Amino acid sequence: MMKRELIACILSCLLVVTMIVTLAACDRADDTKNAQTEEKQESGKILIAYFTAAENSGVDAVSSASYTTIGGTAVGRLRAVADMIQENTDGDLFSIQTAVVYPSDGGELIDYAAEEQDENARPELTSHIEDLDQYGTIFVGFPTWWYDMPQALYSFFDEYDFSGKTIIPFNVHNGSRFSGTIDTIKELELDATVVEDGFTVSERDVAEASEDVAEWLNGLGY
Repeated sequence: MMKRELIACILSCLLVVTMIVTLAACDRADDTKNAQTEEKQESGKILIAYFTAAENSGVDAVSSASYTTIGGTAVGRLRAVADMIQENTDGDLFSIQTAVVYPSDGGELIDYAAEEQDENARPELTSHIEDLDQYGTIFVGFPTWWYDMPQALYSFFDEYDFSGKTIIPFNVHNGSRFSGTIDTIKELELDATVVEDGFTVSERDVAEASEDVAEWLNGLGY
């Protein structure tokens, strides 16, 4: 009888110890996440920069090949993802706009994108970030055109020095995902921290991407 009581006592002690260790691990995880959040808050505001042909085509979004429908409203695909990021981070939105009027027809747009790449063009930017110094984290969104960023993104990275800042890419694609664009951003911004775990989504899934965006951001500590 005493042996059974001893075994029961030992098992109870082991259970208590296990619970204490588990609770301690949870507390450490919470502390780590809170510390990450506080660090992000102290490192400056958040900017969500994005390029979408829908806002550079000179036509209503409904006429553009680069839009999706969210809640019955037509919106550029990259703008849609940028809005989802803003909902979770309270960042400031910034639309990368150019002097180029991009074709609204999908086929013509892809052909034009190929011409820009062949020429290594640098489209003139008509929108500009005010007071970049206030931002510590820059989300940068773009479509994948011919396995690369649109040339407007090269203009964007040429214009700004993101040294000491954190760049978090997000992307809409038609099958090629990021391709090698994250490595390209690293090469263009050598003194910035470029997060490799960017968010990428197929253009046909953008409208339903809200939960995936929130889960991705949570994994990054937002």
